[in-house]
Amino acid sequence: MNMIQTSMWGEIEVQEEDIFHFPKGLPGFEDEHQFALIPWEDTPFVYLQSFQEPELSFLLVNPFLFAPDYSFELPEADREELEITDQVQVYSMVTIQEQVSQSTMNLLAPVVLNPEKRTGKQVVLHQSGYKTRCLIWPEEQLESAKGGV
Repeated sequence: MNMIQTSMWGEIEVQEEDIFHFPKGLPGFEDEHQFALIPWEDTPFVYLQSFQEPELSFLLVNPFLFAPDYSFELPEADREELEITDQVQVYSMVTIQEQVSQSTMNLLAPVVLNPEKRTGKQVVLHQSGYKTRCLIWPEEQLESAKGGV
């Protein structure tokens, strides 16, 4: 049983398979190495919560749910560093805006996880053409959801 202190939910229990080691931390947070994935119930979102710092968590989403044509080749060096042979999980960091429909996800620097070794890294896709702020809900999706009103 692993207990983790969070600013949002207080102390909660996390399963061993939801704990990931980031050997190099995250950009800007190089001293943070242990994170837990905490699902946001009934949503496609999860939180990446630091074990060390209760105030530090990132909202993530599976980018393929909102950008089905999203694809990239994981650089060999990153694949080796994460010891990826077969399984991989990919998430995008989310920035929630005051107007929720303007919220964005970072497709340029996905968080890549190896669920077998439970290692993770934020990988910057140089020369990919992806942006750090891609609308989660593009205008055309919002219009069709409103019935074109």
